[in-house]
This record gives sequence, C-alpha cells and structure tokens, in this order.
Amino acid sequence: MKKLLATLALGLGLVFASGVTMAEDAPAKPAAAAVTADAPAEAPAAAEAVKPPVPNKGDTAWMTVSTILVILMTIPGLALFYGGLVRSKNMLSVLMQVFVVTAMIYVLWTLYGYTIAFTGSNPFFGSLDKLFLKGITPDSVAATFSKLVYIPELTFVAFQATFAAITCALIVGSFAERMKFSAVLLFCALWFTFSYLPVAHMVWYWDGPDTITDAASLEKVTAAAGWLWAKGALDFAGGTVVHINAAVAGLIGAYMVGKRIGYGKESMAPHSLTLTMVGAALLWVGWFGFNAGSNLEANGTAALAFMNTLVATAMATLAWMAGEALSKGKASMLGAASGAVAGLVAITPACGFVGPMGAIVIGLVAGLLCLWGVNGLKRMLGADDTLDVFGVHGVGGIVGALLTGVFAAPSLGGTGIFDYVANAASPDYSIGGQVWIQLQAVITTIVWSGVVSLIAYKLVDIVIGLRVSEEEEREGLDISSHGETAYHR
Repeated sequence: MKKLLATLALGLGLVFASGVTMAEDAPAKPAAAAVTADAPAEAPAAAEAVKPPVPNKGDTAWMTVSTILVILMTIPGLALFYGGLVRSKNMLSVLMQVFVVTAMIYVLWTLYGYTIAFTGSNPFFGSLDKLFLKGITPDSVAATFSKLVYIPELTFVAFQATFAAITCALIVGSFAERMKFSAVLLFCALWFTFSYLPVAHMVWYWDGPDTITDAASLEKVTAAAGWLWAKGALDFAGGTVVHINAAVAGLIGAYMVGKRIGYGKESMAPHSLTLTMVGAALLWVGWFGFNAGSNLEANGTAALAFMNTLVATAMATLAWMAGEALSKGKASMLGAASGAVAGLVAITPACGFVGPMGAIVIGLVAGLLCLWGVNGLKRMLGADDTLDVFGVHGVGGIVGALLTGVFAAPSLGGTGIFDYVANAASPDYSIGGQVWIQLQAVITTIVWSGVVSLIAYKLVDIVIGLRVSEEEEREGLDISSHGETAYHR
C-alpha cells in the first residue's frame, strides 16, 4: 500500500511539474480570457497585468530636485540679477514683477496651460482634455525619453510650470522702470496664453516614446505631434520656446512702451552689481536643473547636458570678458555676469545633443556675439531694452539654436538624431539639412511671438494703459507703484 501511494505521489508530481513547464512555454492568454467563473484564482494575475507603470524613484527624485533648481533660477536668481541692474528707486518694482508674474503663471499653467501645451489636438494647440488637470492623479505617469522609464505626471507638470514662469519673467527686463504693474500682469497673462503655450506645443509636444514600436507608429506619432517637432527641430531645453520667444516679446515691448525719461542723457547705471553677481551665480546653479533636468531621466544624457552647461557658460564668460577688454580696455564684473548668462542661453537648445567641445565653441561664439548684441545691435535697433533681454536672450538663443544643428553632428562629437524605432542614434545626419530645420524653428518663433506680442501690448494699452506717468517714473516705481522702498537712508 505504501509503495502504491508513493508511486501515485510521484506520478502526480511529474504531472504537476509538466503542467508548470507547459504553462510557461504556452503563449500568454488575453486578460479577458484569463478571468472566468471557472478560474477565479487567476483574477489577481489579470489585474496585475493591467497595472499602470510604476515611476522610477531615482528619476522622480532627480526631476523633483531639477524643478526646485529652476524655481531657484527665477526667484531669487533672475529677480536679483535684474534688480541689481536697475536704479535703486526701482529695485522693489523689478523684484515684485518677477515674483508675482511667477506666481500668476504657476496658477494659469495648472488651470489651462498644461493641457494646451502638452495634449494632442493639432500641430499648434493642445486640447482641453486635461483642463484643471482633470484626470491627473498621484498614480498618473509620464514617459521619459527612453521607452522603459516613467515619472509621475504631476512631477512633469510642475517641472514644465517653472519653464513657463521664468519665460514670462524674462520679458520684464525689457520694459523695467517704466511700465504699470497691472499692465505687466495683464500682458504676461495674454502672452503666456497665446505665445508661450502654442510655441511650447509646436516644439515639444509628441505622444511619448513608449507609443513608438515600429515605423507605422512613429508616423502616427509624428502626424499628431507639434508642428516643429514633426519637422525635426532640436530644442533640448528651450532655446526657441523660452529665450527667443521671450526676447522678441521684450523687444516689441521696449518699442511699444517707449524709452525711459532721460535715456541717453542721464546716468542709469546699475545700483548694485553685487546683487547682479549673486543673481547670475544663482542662475548658473539653477540652470543645471533647467538643462540636465530636461532629459527627464538621471542618465548619461543628463550628465552630458550638465557638463555642457558647465563648460559653455565658462567659455562664454571668458569670451565676453576678452572682447570687452579688447574693445574697452577693461573687463568688468557686469561683463562677466552677462557673458555667463549668454553662455547659459546659447547652450540651452544644444545641451543634450552636442559634445563638450561643441559646447565650448558655442559658448565662445555666444559670448562674443551677445557682447555685440548689447552694444552694436542695440544701437542699430534704437530700442531702450532696459536690461538687454534681446541682446542676450534673443541673440544667444538664435546662436544656440542654429549651432545645435551644426554640433549635434556625430562627426563633430554630437549625438545625432535619435531613432525611436531602433532605440538608437540614426546613422544618417546632414548638417545643412538640420541647420535649415533649426532656422525654420527660429523664424517661426520670432514671427509668432512678434505678432502675439504686438496685439497683446495694444490690447493692454487700450484697456489700462502701458506706462506710468512722468511724475511716477521720476519718483521711482518702488514708491509710486508699491508704496515702499528697497533701502532706507
């Protein structure tokens, strides 16, 4: 009897083992077929099969830090950089404008900005499917540039909100010391809605790498993507979306608001280059989140963007100082700080696509051309661009966008064009072809921002007026607009 039982047990064991092996070798059944009334034990497995992707904790942590770094760029970084450059009687007004514009854009981004920029609808505008962040929960995920890694969608929403805010805050520098506070806010709200969001959608929106598996799916994604993304424009962190976009709006504003009283006749020297240097240093530190964070993953490409941000900025600083010393006989602190910002601007679109040697060349060219931008070009344009927004961000953004097409070439140490189907760099790269695409992106941004800005300034002027009175301007906006002063004597 014992032998019989032992034989039966051995047979059952062999059958069980064979069944497990057969089940492992058999093709997976559809989830709907797996859950039946006859097999309730398989229901948990089916539920597990449709479980949403889990965000990568390391990448999520990196993106959270990057978001904080971009906030640091804006407040206090940009605020102090701009504040030190104006006269003391307007210090608080600039701080107030940057601070409050930032707060306003965070709210508008959450209400409707994100859905217009980062959902599908057409090549120029997103849909309203995620209005008020509808449907986005702590479990919602966003795909990163690889096909395997995810971060929480709320993290992506917050990160992109900081980009929108600093772009609008950059414009403030062009009409500083003379524009009504209410006019600044109304203009920024209009421009954000009709210029920043469409340009961000055109350049950055597409339906994620996780949806691309073959040539057919790539064609489908391209057809539904933003207009400039579908053309193949390269903008890693915002050369067109942020810098050229804001610079054109600032230049139009300088023309529309008019020159400051006494411009060219009275001294309008910066009141605190110490604060300007502190602001520039905070911008440089925060920019690592801006550029390296735009990879959305903590990997080798993020390291490349980080390194390029380091060396391009350093080279632009040296180039600006050298050009200043040769032309004026002395290198200034303001020149060093301005050169650093020029390098940061120029490397922004290129940082994840070019090699470190290409980044150094971009920094060199940007330092010299932006020096010309705030001197020779500014005189040619004849606008009172108070803090040289166009000379630095416009010229630097254009230089960076075009040179991205050159130095992204693998033959010059760049990464080339990424093939999402092969999940590897494409073997084909044409410098001339890519520069032409980059030029199209630059021209599109200039025209779009220029038209929207002109209309927005006109509307604001009609509704509430753009400029403070002559008496208020002479008194200083700190007192006349806010009833307080930065310094007590």
